[in-house]
Amino acid sequence: MKLLDLLARACAVLAGVLLTLITLMTCASLLGRNTVGTTLVGDFELTGVATGAAIALFMPWCQLRRGNIIVDFFTARASARTNATLDRIGAVLLAATFALLAWRTTLGALSAWNGHTESQILGFPEWVVHTAMVPPFVLTALIALRQAAFGFGDAPEAHA
Repeated sequence: MKLLDLLARACAVLAGVLLTLITLMTCASLLGRNTVGTTLVGDFELTGVATGAAIALFMPWCQLRRGNIIVDFFTARASARTNATLDRIGAVLLAATFALLAWRTTLGALSAWNGHTESQILGFPEWVVHTAMVPPFVLTALIALRQAAFGFGDAPEAHA
């Protein structure tokens, strides 16, 4: 689990760096637009690309920390064993979902690569974004599988 933890942390740090860079770029673009009348060309495209990648990069850390929304209205009075079983089932379903996302995103990256698709203004290759999303999706699936198999142990719970 230490390796998964390290990789999830690295993904989260990279996501934070991406969002910080986007924030700085947006500020520069707004300052330029409102002071000298010029803006950064393609800032909207870069914001979309980096935000999508950042969301994918935050997913492993979110799953590791059990930061997903849990609606326990119906299970609030259930036994600890029942809740643990339901949590493990949820982890299996989440692992399957992220494995599916990784697979389909890989296919999307291959399609974008073969089709040479690019963003409209900057000509940024779309396959790069898809490819960047696959490893965090796979990592999220692996973390969820490990949690389903071995439980959540002493992992801090965001909802506790």
